[in-house]
Amino acid sequence: PGAAPAAAVATAAVNAAVAMKSLEAPDVTKSYISLDAANVKDTDGDGLPLSYDKDLIERYWRKERGALNRRWGYFVSKAVPFLTKLVSLFIAEGKIDDRHIPGLSEQARIDLQDLGPTFIKAGQMMSVRPDVLPQATLDELTKLQDSVKPFETSVAVKQIESELGGPLGQFFTSISEEPVAAASLAQVYLATLADGKDTKVAVKVQRPDVLSTVSKDLYVLRRAAEVFQGLVERFAPQQKTNYVALLNEWSIGFYTELDFQNEARNQRTLRDILVKNDIKGVTVPRVYDELCTRRILVSEWMEGKKLSECSNEEIGNITPICQEAFLTQLFEEGFFHADPHPGNILKLDKPTEDGHTVALIDCGLMASISQQDRDDMISAVIHLANKDYASLVDDFIDLKILPEDSDRAAIIPLMDKALSPYVKGGGAKKYEEELKRMYGMEDGTVQSTVGGFQAMTQDALTVLNDIPFSIPPYFAILGRAIVTLEGVALTGNPDYGIIMESYPFIARKLLREDRPEIQRALQEVLYSGASEEGGKLKFTRLLALLNNAAGSVKTQEGAAFVDLDAVPEDGLEFADGLKFLLSDRAESLRNLLEGEVENILDIISRQILRKGLSEAAVALAPPRPPSIPLLGNVIPSLPLPTLDELPFPFLIPSTKEGGQPSVSVMTLKEFTDRLAPALTQDEEIYAIGLAEAAGEFFGQDVAEFVRGDGVLSEKSAMMVLSALRYGSTGGSVTNDDNIQRALQTMGSLASRLGGEGQGGTLDDTLTSALDGLSDTERVRLDGIVTELVRRAIARSTERLTANLSSERV
Repeated sequence: PGAAPAAAVATAAVNAAVAMKSLEAPDVTKSYISLDAANVKDTDGDGLPLSYDKDLIERYWRKERGALNRRWGYFVSKAVPFLTKLVSLFIAEGKIDDRHIPGLSEQARIDLQDLGPTFIKAGQMMSVRPDVLPQATLDELTKLQDSVKPFETSVAVKQIESELGGPLGQFFTSISEEPVAAASLAQVYLATLADGKDTKVAVKVQRPDVLSTVSKDLYVLRRAAEVFQGLVERFAPQQKTNYVALLNEWSIGFYTELDFQNEARNQRTLRDILVKNDIKGVTVPRVYDELCTRRILVSEWMEGKKLSECSNEEIGNITPICQEAFLTQLFEEGFFHADPHPGNILKLDKPTEDGHTVALIDCGLMASISQQDRDDMISAVIHLANKDYASLVDDFIDLKILPEDSDRAAIIPLMDKALSPYVKGGGAKKYEEELKRMYGMEDGTVQSTVGGFQAMTQDALTVLNDIPFSIPPYFAILGRAIVTLEGVALTGNPDYGIIMESYPFIARKLLREDRPEIQRALQEVLYSGASEEGGKLKFTRLLALLNNAAGSVKTQEGAAFVDLDAVPEDGLEFADGLKFLLSDRAESLRNLLEGEVENILDIISRQILRKGLSEAAVALAPPRPPSIPLLGNVIPSLPLPTLDELPFPFLIPSTKEGGQPSVSVMTLKEFTDRLAPALTQDEEIYAIGLAEAAGEFFGQDVAEFVRGDGVLSEKSAMMVLSALRYGSTGGSVTNDDNIQRALQTMGSLASRLGGEGQGGTLDDTLTSALDGLSDTERVRLDGIVTELVRRAIARSTERLTANLSSERV
């Protein structure tokens, strides 16, 4: 009962302290908002900067102190009664009952409209969160998208002429009598250019006096943030989040949206980024720079309807291409649209000449993020998707969310409880359901609810008191973008989860880029596992990652987390996987696997040679003399040496170009041990995995080949021995002729293996896969295979010639 009055007293005290301070405008040197680097100090008649300028805004604040206090008072007159009513209802009934929601929602929408553009914008952002707010509230806030009253067209025309420096007809042959769209900061007209082609364009005209209103709201928001920061420091001093900096970032972005020249630059850059990255389906309208000023923006007209006017099914169909465009902006370029709400995404009436079906508009709020931060975010997504919370702690430390001396033992269990429900998707509503399940509250009984609530409260207090986490300022703008985009996606798919949906994009990035940071992340995915595996490549993980990149993800724990070690049943065919590996999109993987493939070939070839020559030696051994019935053995039984124990002269090739071969006498066993040393225990385990994977793709004949079972016949074994005995491998073994002979032998072996796998016989599967390659991919494959064979021959030769000086004759 005394909590509300105590909180009110504390708030009043903090507010009084803040009122006595001289507030500074946000500092852009620490901002992630994309700003005009020219920093031209243009001002309007009141001295307000047309583009964000900290010093000029502070000067305006000092001059307008009385107006600022009146604006603050008006804000408090709206906010305090509404919040008081919420708190009173909660205290009286223990919750906000559904019967109060419609009235509260309507009042919230009216208050936001009365407060003006800044607060209307905030309401619009929340109108796309069906998982957070009740439907009655969403319905009210959605009205903010279209309920903004337009200003007179005559005023807009006068502003256009003033900004462009001439009569309207000099620039446009026609303009719509009424705006086609009216928003909180500007309104848009359909016009035709005076270019002799009657090109249709969208003319965006800034609202009169909006700069003054937003500048005052900037002060209001800064003061509100100071009050909130003071309350946090009083009641939760362990928390390190700078809420003033968070709100500053949002405020800077909002002010920057009023600089239409900056928006034109952003729009041009974003359009170029989508073209550069070959994003299919999404475009950005062209900008007519010669007609753009700080308050006027002229861009290509695009016919379509806003996502807010689309059906849930249409939104669901559009979400994947919008998601791809956003992830490319964020992770590839570090320059992203920070306000992707439904009004800024158009479903085009018909595809453009390039086949695009969606247009992104309103690029006033864009943000830039450094390469290091992007790499840390990618690592965090990987660990979050794989439920690797121990590694996620390191990511959060790198992202400055957690301090370096964090108590991992305390943090990791809480991460599981807080983040696992989010990864499962479905937004806030599903998150709440999952939390109730985790804390044993799902049956709804008083006992379970009270017990679960106590446990949840204890965990929350642990987070507040023992874990000094902080939210970096750039999360304000990034969080706004993600919250908005996720809200749109949830409208089309109530089970949408942005972490799992973005994982295929991350997988493709891992496979493509060869920067050290990405290579380390790729190694972690492909080589992680039990320590007894000795750091070997996990072949199942490679196949799984290739499938993940293609959009097929095998999950665990109720479809919540990526299973790194499971290959999807409906995954890639061999031909698709080979084509992907040889494409430009898999450069990182090829670089990482270069040494690994060489090692794989060495293990397989050693296994084949050892088993093949051993089997051939047994098959080629001379038969024992026959025994005669009743008389027994006519010839006394003498111990006969086996073939692999007999010494042979071998012609050993030279390792030097143009060098002469030399002769060495050794048994077949000694020769085999030199040419193909026995596999270690780790290599044998690895070889078993390779054989299983080969059998899955190509059938049991190929699996037996990889294991070395029955590969070399008597005839082929004699050919190998004769070649080494009589010198057909003499001279330089790594010359092109020997490499081609080795390749022909491999081709001959492949054609003899007729087992059925996923794609038919090995020969059929390989032929089909090779036929599907482009000329560039085929050349790349030929170069890789030739180089691998060259290295394999060189390695075998080095083994044969090592320490042979005493044995040569």
